[in-house]
Amino acid sequence: MLVAELVGTAVFAASGASAAVGKRLDLFGVVVIGVLCALGGGATRDLLIGSDLLLLTDWRYPLVALVASMIVFWFHPALSRMRPTMLVLDAAGLALFTVVGTEKGLDFGLAVYAACIVGVLSGIGGGILRDVLVQEIPAVLREDFYAMAAAIGAVIVAVGARWESIIGHWTLALTAIATIFVVRLLAIRFRWEAPKPNF
Repeated sequence: MLVAELVGTAVFAASGASAAVGKRLDLFGVVVIGVLCALGGGATRDLLIGSDLLLLTDWRYPLVALVASMIVFWFHPALSRMRPTMLVLDAAGLALFTVVGTEKGLDFGLAVYAACIVGVLSGIGGGILRDVLVQEIPAVLREDFYAMAAAIGAVIVAVGARWESIIGHWTLALTAIATIFVVRLLAIRFRWEAPKPNF
């Protein structure tokens, strides 16, 4: 799980750094937005549940985010050709952070609905910070099945926790992760959208 979380952190940092590079920010701006995108969701989660901020208690997470952001700054022409791969890794990061966030909410005694909210914010929070800082409408408000995919997985974890002794912790977690991942990729592939107003 630690390795998977660090990979997800690197992917989200790369996503934020790529957006900053697209806005032609300097190295400092690219690194700041990359790190905030990678760690913002987890920080939001920790603040909501009253836990110690992971980014302040485990040096590995900010270090990975910093290194990933700098790699994007220096090698962005080559990385821009890897967009399909980045979308797949972003979906994996969304799935992992949502499930981990929901589980942590439940561990801190939150009600089912509150744990789901914490889980979804853990998955999408960094992306919202990224888009606000580069002056874009947050993707979560434009890509309907981004937050929706996270919400589906969070509900699976929170509701399934009642039968975790029967289902098994890892079976439940992996089922939720796989569900978010598949729904997100299907949404990208088939361009699923919620209804929009006609003008």
